[in-house]
Amino acid sequence: MVEVSGEIRIECPVDVVFDVVADQRNEPRYNPALLEVEALTEGPVGAGSRFRAVHASRGGPMEMTVELTDYDPPRRIASVTTASWAEIRGAVTFDRAGDATRMRWSWDVRPKGLARVMTPLVGVVGRREERACWEGLKRYLEGLAPA
Repeated sequence: MVEVSGEIRIECPVDVVFDVVADQRNEPRYNPALLEVEALTEGPVGAGSRFRAVHASRGGPMEMTVELTDYDPPRRIASVTTASWAEIRGAVTFDRAGDATRMRWSWDVRPKGLARVMTPLVGVVGRREERACWEGLKRYLEGLAPA
Protein backbone atom coordinates (compact mmCIF):
# COMPACT_ATOMS: atom_id res chain seq x y z
CA MET A 1 0.00 0.00 0.00
CA VAL A 2 1.09 3.57 -0.73
CA GLU A 3 -0.14 6.68 1.05
CA VAL A 4 -0.63 9.81 -1.03
CA SER A 5 -1.44 12.89 1.00
CA GLY A 6 -1.03 16.63 1.05
CA GLU A 7 -2.76 19.94 1.44
CA ILE A 8 -3.29 23.17 -0.45
CA ARG A 9 -4.75 26.59 0.29
CA ILE A 10 -7.26 27.88 -2.26
CA GLU A 11 -8.37 31.51 -2.22
CA CYS A 12 -12.04 30.64 -2.63
CA PRO A 13 -14.91 29.99 -0.18
CA VAL A 14 -15.04 26.50 1.27
CA ASP A 15 -18.56 25.73 -0.02
CA VAL A 16 -17.51 26.55 -3.61
CA VAL A 17 -14.38 24.38 -3.39
CA PHE A 18 -16.39 21.53 -1.87
CA ASP A 19 -19.10 21.65 -4.56
CA VAL A 20 -16.60 21.68 -7.44
CA VAL A 21 -14.62 18.74 -6.02
CA ALA A 22 -17.70 16.71 -5.05
CA ASP A 23 -19.05 16.60 -8.60
CA GLN A 24 -16.42 14.48 -10.31
CA ARG A 25 -17.67 15.68 -13.71
CA ASN A 26 -15.86 18.98 -13.01
CA GLU A 27 -12.42 17.40 -12.73
CA PRO A 28 -11.47 17.48 -16.44
CA ARG A 29 -11.76 21.29 -16.19
CA TYR A 30 -8.76 21.48 -13.86
CA ASN A 31 -6.99 18.13 -14.25
CA PRO A 32 -5.62 17.60 -17.78
CA ALA A 33 -4.82 13.96 -16.92
CA LEU A 34 -8.55 13.23 -16.77
CA LEU A 35 -10.00 12.87 -20.24
CA GLU A 36 -13.67 12.43 -19.35
CA VAL A 37 -16.04 11.76 -16.47
CA GLU A 38 -19.66 10.71 -16.56
CA ALA A 39 -22.16 10.11 -13.78
CA LEU A 40 -23.32 6.51 -13.41
CA THR A 41 -26.04 7.42 -10.92
CA GLU A 42 -28.89 9.88 -11.27
CA GLY A 43 -29.87 12.67 -8.93
CA PRO A 44 -27.84 15.06 -6.83
CA VAL A 45 -24.26 14.25 -5.91
CA GLY A 46 -23.95 12.60 -2.50
CA ALA A 47 -22.93 9.43 -0.70
CA GLY A 48 -23.41 6.55 -3.12
CA SER A 49 -22.90 8.66 -6.25
CA ARG A 50 -20.80 6.78 -8.81
CA PHE A 51 -18.79 8.08 -11.74
CA ARG A 52 -16.87 6.54 -14.64
CA ALA A 53 -13.63 8.37 -15.34
CA VAL A 54 -11.07 7.97 -18.11
CA HIS A 55 -7.51 8.85 -17.13
CA ALA A 56 -4.71 9.49 -19.63
CA SER A 57 -1.70 7.24 -19.16
CA ARG A 58 1.39 6.29 -21.13
CA GLY A 59 -0.16 2.92 -21.90
CA GLY A 60 -3.35 4.53 -23.21
CA PRO A 61 -6.60 5.62 -21.59
CA MET A 62 -7.49 3.88 -18.31
CA GLU A 63 -11.02 3.57 -17.01
CA MET A 64 -11.80 3.99 -13.34
CA THR A 65 -14.96 3.91 -11.26
CA VAL A 66 -15.28 6.40 -8.41
CA GLU A 67 -17.87 5.97 -5.68
CA LEU A 68 -18.47 8.60 -3.03
CA THR A 69 -18.67 6.73 0.26
CA ASP A 70 -19.10 9.70 2.59
CA TYR A 71 -20.49 13.14 1.79
CA ASP A 72 -20.51 15.76 4.55
CA PRO A 73 -20.82 19.26 3.00
CA PRO A 74 -18.74 21.34 3.15
CA ARG A 75 -16.27 19.37 5.29
CA ARG A 76 -15.50 15.93 3.89
CA ILE A 77 -15.80 13.70 0.83
CA ALA A 78 -14.60 10.10 1.02
CA SER A 79 -14.40 7.79 -1.96
CA VAL A 80 -13.26 4.48 -3.36
CA THR A 81 -11.72 4.45 -6.83
CA THR A 82 -11.40 1.13 -8.61
CA ALA A 83 -9.14 0.63 -11.62
CA SER A 84 -7.62 -2.45 -13.22
CA TRP A 85 -4.26 -1.66 -11.62
CA ALA A 86 -5.30 -0.45 -8.12
CA GLU A 87 -7.93 0.36 -5.54
CA ILE A 88 -7.72 3.83 -3.99
CA ARG A 89 -9.53 4.72 -0.76
CA GLY A 90 -9.44 7.96 1.10
CA ALA A 91 -10.90 11.37 1.67
CA VAL A 92 -10.61 15.05 0.95
CA THR A 93 -11.34 17.47 3.79
CA PHE A 94 -12.10 21.17 3.61
CA ASP A 95 -11.55 23.79 6.31
CA ARG A 96 -12.29 27.50 6.28
CA ALA A 97 -9.15 29.61 6.41
CA GLY A 98 -10.57 33.13 6.58
CA ASP A 99 -12.09 33.72 3.14
CA ALA A 100 -10.03 30.86 1.70
CA THR A 101 -10.13 27.07 1.97
CA ARG A 102 -7.50 24.68 3.27
CA MET A 103 -8.03 21.40 1.47
CA ARG A 104 -6.30 18.17 2.54
CA TRP A 105 -6.25 14.82 0.78
CA SER A 106 -5.21 11.40 1.99
CA TRP A 107 -5.40 8.29 -0.20
CA ASP A 108 -4.39 4.69 0.42
CA VAL A 109 -3.39 3.24 -2.95
CA ARG A 110 -3.38 -0.55 -3.15
CA PRO A 111 -1.75 -1.67 -6.40
CA LYS A 112 -3.12 -4.86 -7.97
CA GLY A 113 -1.51 -7.56 -10.09
CA LEU A 114 1.73 -6.61 -11.81
CA ALA A 115 1.44 -3.03 -10.51
CA ARG A 116 2.34 -4.37 -7.05
CA VAL A 117 5.98 -4.79 -8.11
CA MET A 118 6.03 -1.09 -8.98
CA THR A 119 4.64 0.07 -5.63
CA PRO A 120 7.50 2.55 -4.91
CA LEU A 121 7.04 4.12 -8.35
CA VAL A 122 3.26 4.25 -7.84
CA GLY A 123 3.91 6.35 -4.72
CA VAL A 124 6.25 8.80 -6.45
CA VAL A 125 4.04 9.23 -9.53
CA GLY A 126 0.83 9.28 -7.49
CA ARG A 127 2.07 12.04 -5.19
CA ARG A 128 3.23 14.15 -8.14
CA GLU A 129 -0.02 13.67 -10.09
CA GLU A 130 -2.22 14.37 -7.08
CA ARG A 131 -0.35 17.60 -6.29
CA ALA A 132 -0.67 18.66 -9.96
CA CYS A 133 -4.41 17.92 -9.90
CA TRP A 134 -5.08 20.11 -6.86
CA GLU A 135 -2.79 22.88 -8.08
CA GLY A 136 -4.92 22.85 -11.24
CA LEU A 137 -8.04 23.17 -9.07
CA LYS A 138 -6.46 26.14 -7.30
CA ARG A 139 -5.69 27.89 -10.60
CA TYR A 140 -9.17 27.09 -11.92
CA LEU A 141 -11.06 28.35 -8.86
CA GLU A 142 -8.92 31.37 -8.19
CA GLY A 143 -9.40 32.35 -11.82
CA LEU A 144 -13.17 32.18 -11.29
CA ALA A 145 -13.07 34.16 -8.05
CA PRO A 146 -14.38 37.74 -8.22
CA ALA A 147 -11.64 40.38 -8.47
